[in-house]
Amino acid sequence: MKKTLLLLFIICGLYTARAQNGTQPVTVTDMTRIKQAGTASLSHNGKQVVFTVLSVESDEATKGEYVYRTQIWIVPADGSAPARALTSSSTSSSQPAWSANDEQIAFVRSVKTKSQIFLLSLNGGEPAQLTNESRGASNPQWSPDGKRILYSVGLSYPEMLKDSVLNPHAAVPNWTMERPGFKTNLPQSKTKANPDGNMDAIRAYLAQDEADNKVKVFNKLNFEGEATTEPNFSFNHYFIIDAKPGAVAKPLTFGFHNYNGAVFTPDGKQLILTTNADTSLNPDRALISAIYTMQSTGGPLKRLIAEDGVSLNNGQVSPDGRYLVGFSSVPMTMDFGHLLIYDLQAAGKKMVVPIDRNVGRTVWSTDSKSLYFTAQSNGGAPVYKVDMATLKPEQLSGYDEGLGSLDVGKKQMVYVKTAVTDPYELYVADLNNKTARPLTTFNSEWLKDKKLSIPEKKYYTNSKGLKVEYWVMKPTNFDPNKKYPVMLQIHGGPTAMWGPGENTMWHEFQYFCAQGYGVVYSNPRGSGGYGIDFIKANYQDWGTGPTEDVLAALDGALAEGWGDKDKTVATGGSYAGYLTGWLAGHTKRFAAISSQRGVYDLTTFFGEANAWQLTPIYFGGYPWEAKTKPILVEESPFTYVDQITTPYLILHGETDLRTGIVQGEMMYKALKVLNRPVEYVQHPGATHELVRSGNMRQRIDQMLRIYEFFERYIKHE
Repeated sequence: MKKTLLLLFIICGLYTARAQNGTQPVTVTDMTRIKQAGTASLSHNGKQVVFTVLSVESDEATKGEYVYRTQIWIVPADGSAPARALTSSSTSSSQPAWSANDEQIAFVRSVKTKSQIFLLSLNGGEPAQLTNESRGASNPQWSPDGKRILYSVGLSYPEMLKDSVLNPHAAVPNWTMERPGFKTNLPQSKTKANPDGNMDAIRAYLAQDEADNKVKVFNKLNFEGEATTEPNFSFNHYFIIDAKPGAVAKPLTFGFHNYNGAVFTPDGKQLILTTNADTSLNPDRALISAIYTMQSTGGPLKRLIAEDGVSLNNGQVSPDGRYLVGFSSVPMTMDFGHLLIYDLQAAGKKMVVPIDRNVGRTVWSTDSKSLYFTAQSNGGAPVYKVDMATLKPEQLSGYDEGLGSLDVGKKQMVYVKTAVTDPYELYVADLNNKTARPLTTFNSEWLKDKKLSIPEKKYYTNSKGLKVEYWVMKPTNFDPNKKYPVMLQIHGGPTAMWGPGENTMWHEFQYFCAQGYGVVYSNPRGSGGYGIDFIKANYQDWGTGPTEDVLAALDGALAEGWGDKDKTVATGGSYAGYLTGWLAGHTKRFAAISSQRGVYDLTTFFGEANAWQLTPIYFGGYPWEAKTKPILVEESPFTYVDQITTPYLILHGETDLRTGIVQGEMMYKALKVLNRPVEYVQHPGATHELVRSGNMRQRIDQMLRIYEFFERYIKHE
């Protein structure tokens, strides 16, 4: 035991020392230097790994702007040579897939705004374009014999009406479009458009206005996209093509339906895929999906697995063809996808994997005896291994790192790891993850001179008896003889989860620590990564309960003595925008608060946001229902806007339709009428994803505006 503790101490000491070797602070523009490895795939012989790398490049066309580029790289799995790029950085390439003989890679690249599939020989030569798909082509998947490639296409409803291949009979949906006044869908008309003609001609004229985007007509329930409203349904279909340039693709699915998750069976004779269990329902109403099979050469679908009231999705088939990974969830409930395994040799016998976490990527071992997967858990994303003999998951990595892009070969696994001192790099390890070592060092060079802050894990037990984990990051140049401002950072979701292995906040946390702030973040009740009961703990309680948890984390940090209780600030986005708004109306303890892309009025949120389902799921009903209305009022931060006196910065993307821009405008206007200290920032063209994948200048701007606003009030030296 003493030896184990000593070894642990040494490892922790080395870990911390590595982080503190540098002297330079992390700057805001270091955001542009980060390279992120992703979508790793081992060759069948286990000798090489192809993977993608996302980087930020200066935009040659516009001074001062940046563009995101994704390239495909390759590296020997034994690390005997450095990684090298297979594709040019002048255009993005993604979704690499190995051929059966490991001699070619299929990948996706945009051609004239449409994604197309290319083939790249590893024996040399330029990539050859395989598809010239007017619908766009993506998600290439080789058949087991290496002769064909399966791919998916996407079409809008107007495109499907005109598509002679996927809609050869010029049909209309067999499910109702829910147009008031029509009992059935009108057939496609060949009448010439004429605003002064008969009703058929007028309808043709109005349809042309829709096609020309002069008007949007909504009959859909789910009509908000991410950046614009979308009146039309869209559909995903599958084609198969011989893996030879010039080959003609064959459609496998047809009509006004969505098909997803298609995978080959190991013999290549069949496909397994997911679609709606009841194809007679409008897609907005069809919440239950089932798993189907079909011949890989085409033909009718055959239902394979279905459950009443449960939505099912398929994963990969085991290499021996016996098992199928599946996921189940109950729509419109506080639920996540539960991991299932079906025994196809026993009439689809269902086995439930006992893992109370939201599972990410699943991968079979080559001998079909084990299933590997990643799952968010306790602040990290460990990799797990399930022995098919016992179905018991074995955790193979810790909670202080996040593993993703998992793939498994005969003797090793590869994944992308994010750790505090080593973010976004590709790793290889044995099948039990005992000999992990990096295959890339994209960020090591610029990070070697940086001084980082290492999060310290803490926890407390809340009033519900739940163990709530939180992390404290001291200022980068911490001096125990000084007092520092403390920033409370809150995550969104509300089922998101933060921790040392969560990669989206790596830079922001380090930046604010470099500016002399202590940073505190937690996973309050309702967070993911702690099981379904923890997720359900904020039902009809988005404000009071989670407030207890996040403030307890802040108090825990302040109790250490180095934080200045008169110089605390708080920020967060999305649901965390809600919670910062709630804090502003319920406590005076903060020197300043900033909420990003938040939700402040739950009734309005129901109407203007594409995440409107959260209202009935979390609050038990709809705004017009007598039992629900008072709950929505009580739980809305806007209800308490007249209690807000804390200086308040509100930020929102101008085209954010996930939470809706009116949310920020309502809060700002009310505070302005009340003559409270408030500032409102909009980023033109920005969506809800601004801080993760938005315009780089706007991402930098948002971080700096929060910093500058806080500095007005804490008088930070």
